Amino acid sequence: MEELAYIPSPSRGVIHLGPIPLRGYAFCIIIGVFVAVWLGNKRWVARGGRAGTVADIAVWAVPFGLVGGRLYHVITDYELYFSAGRDWVDAFKVWQGGLGIWGAIALGAVGAWIGCRRRGIPLPAYADAIAPGIAFAQAIGRWGNWFNQELYGRETHLPWALHITSSEGGRVPGYYHPTFLYESLWCIGVGFLVIWADRRFKLGHGRAFALYVAAYCVGRGWIEYMRVDDAHHILGLRLNDWTAMIVFLLAVLYIVVSAKKRPGREAVVEPGVSDGEADGAGEAVEAKEAEVSGDGAEADVEDDTSDEVKAKDEAKDEAGSGTKKS
Repeated sequence: MEELAYIPSPSRGVIHLGPIPLRGYAFCIIIGVFVAVWLGNKRWVARGGRAGTVADIAVWAVPFGLVGGRLYHVITDYELYFSAGRDWVDAFKVWQGGLGIWGAIALGAVGAWIGCRRRGIPLPAYADAIAPGIAFAQAIGRWGNWFNQELYGRETHLPWALHITSSEGGRVPGYYHPTFLYESLWCIGVGFLVIWADRRFKLGHGRAFALYVAAYCVGRGWIEYMRVDDAHHILGLRLNDWTAMIVFLLAVLYIVVSAKKRPGREAVVEPGVSDGEADGAGEAVEAKEAEVSGDGAEADVEDDTSDEVKAKDEAKDEAGSGTKKS
């Protein structure tokens, strides 16, 4: 294999700025969160929400998501932290890698629900707004695995093979499928798919988010099958493969049922905003009417005057006829 035909791994995943460690994994997570909030805010405002609401709710969703992601990883790979010769304190070292997307989405949804409930906002509408941003955040976050030289696939001699140089944690230096890159590219595709489908079909009531979940599960299934890191197996398949299949079916079922029960998209996503927009629209109409030419304004005055004259004449006629009858 030619030395030029591979993806190099970073020599280290952390740079020390004096006593402060700057970790590539953490930076990828942080950048991903900012991208998700930024895009989610734009989509939320476009749906009729107030700017800043997505960030306010993210204050609840992100910490819950990080805890959920870590819990899922520790529970499903407990032997890495609680078996003989292991230090259970390592379970808290999130910067070393190990966040399960399934737990992050599940517990992150709980945090988002709390934030939405405090603002009187429907969670499905919020989820639809942030769905593609989450996919892009995952795409960025996966590069944290590259910094940590983890989550790679089977050995390969393809030109885009990932060169693993570390021998820590049981790694064997060599050339492997860059599954982190595969998943990153897949997540980018999922993000654009959701944006396109949302514009094309006006997805609402959580269906854009469900589409993101279903599409991600499809990619995660085949990518997970390529990975060689230790994992629990059930009937010959990795645990995450089973999780992906189950979650995929639930997401598709939700799309079908939701489309029948609640077709279309929410008319109001945030209380008080739609009324303000309606007032703004009314003011715009009035402004346009104020720009009408002088001739048009005079014509309106004449119309109003003629209407008043007609009303007075009709009143006189009625009064006269009443006098005659009496």
